[in-house]
Amino acid sequence: MSLVKTGNATHDAAVAVSEGTHQAALAAATTQAAARAASITHYRTCRDSAIANKCGTDTFVTALRELGSN
Repeated sequence: MSLVKTGNATHDAAVAVSEGTHQAALAAATTQAAARAASITHYRTCRDSAIANKCGTDTFVTALRELGSN
């Protein structure tokens, strides 16, 4: 699990919650497709929180591109 600290408490909390959900989904995933879907959902949630809280989105956008998603 990676921890993001931006100094924006609202965004940091959203990312922490999403990461916990992401880790649980990865543990339960029985296929590579399910694991990929969990990661896409996580990074979209983080990207959307970053946009809403006026934080940087580069890390999340890059991760989504690497997963073949937007």
